[in-house]
Amino acid sequence: MHDIIFKMKNNKFKLLNPILHSQLRLAIVSYLVGNGNSNFNELKEVTSASGGNISVQLKKLEECGYLKIEKGFLNNYQHTKVSITPKGLKAFEDYVKVLKEYIE
Repeated sequence: MHDIIFKMKNNKFKLLNPILHSQLRLAIVSYLVGNGNSNFNELKEVTSASGGNISVQLKKLEECGYLKIEKGFLNNYQHTKVSITPKGLKAFEDYVKVLKEYIE
């Protein structure tokens, strides 16, 4: 326990990005990192989250500049395309780097 406190005092443990540290937001960004882009319904399916919750989290990620959201129509149905931005990819890479530092 004292070892952990000592390391924290010496700033070994950096703070994790609070935007990405949310379980659902991290799941969304992780999925997009692996797939490049997706759509609202697919994200809802792979995360098992409600439509309302997905909407709120997508908006937060878009406001941070981590995602690009394009709304339109596909075969006469509303379609929301979601893709990760370079800023979002960098934030994810930094998040993973900090996590790796925790275990070293």
